[in-house]
Amino acid sequence: MTTHTTRMLIIGSGPAGLSAAIYGARAGLKPIVVQGLQPGGQLTITTDVENYPGFRDVVQGPWLMEEMQAQAEHVGTRMMWDTITSVDLKSWPFRAIGDGGDIYEGETLVIATGAQAKWLGVPGEQELSGKGVSACATCDGFFYRGKKVVVIGGGNTAVEEALYMTNHSDDVTLIHRRDSLRCEKILEDRLMANPKIKVLWNKAVDHFVGGDTGLTGVSLRDTVSGEASVEPTQGAFVAIGHAPSTELFKDQLEADATGYLIVEPGTPKTAIPGVFACGDVMDHVYRQAVTAAGTGCMAALDAERFLAAREHRQARD
Repeated sequence: MTTHTTRMLIIGSGPAGLSAAIYGARAGLKPIVVQGLQPGGQLTITTDVENYPGFRDVVQGPWLMEEMQAQAEHVGTRMMWDTITSVDLKSWPFRAIGDGGDIYEGETLVIATGAQAKWLGVPGEQELSGKGVSACATCDGFFYRGKKVVVIGGGNTAVEEALYMTNHSDDVTLIHRRDSLRCEKILEDRLMANPKIKVLWNKAVDHFVGGDTGLTGVSLRDTVSGEASVEPTQGAFVAIGHAPSTELFKDQLEADATGYLIVEPGTPKTAIPGVFACGDVMDHVYRQAVTAAGTGCMAALDAERFLAAREHRQARD
């Protein structure tokens, strides 16, 4: 068992965590990044990335995260292959325990644990992921321009993604297992008024249909009659929400009703001075790699200011 100490401890190694590490390292804070169960975050399971600034051609998600990690290490970040199992935010420095027993102590803590898309868990979903099945229309919708697509879900996320997909497709179908939507009324009105969108009510996805060439359709079951049908499609977007990875911080940091950490508006500051949350763990609106990176930068700058102010007070006292 080893104790690792740092001026900036970062939990999570996606775009938010690594951006915080780059800025923290450049400020001389010698950050430690504990990478977690999915090193590199959600981009490591994203193949083609076409919307991250700075690359005229499509880049691969895993490659982009490798480059970001290499940049963070180059400027002085220590990467730790470990998964945090518990944290103590009640004392200072903040303390985290890894699953192997190692202790990590940070004068500041940056939480960048991200969020995971919720999946249906039906056959063909994972096999066809990246081959027609996606959980992010704003990430992957461009690849389905001019094609027939479906969006699965009935809440704000699903309706927003269906409306977004009309920018790329004239044939968008929303599939919902109930007979009414759970979204905001203004979104429902926009959906119903859009001639490019049709809605299939009372339909649940049994499995995704396709093969080596990709997705060809979704197999449906009527939730009232039990009747089976197949909806042909070239792209399916599972839009049943995201689950932020905030279990570690339960009862220590305030979260909203859906589990996202609450921060001071316009900042990554939590209610505990010196603890910052960035990326998808606090952002349920945008959920993009570039916005996650931006809030990671903000967290590092605020962490640096927190430490400078603390040192100033100690010197004055």
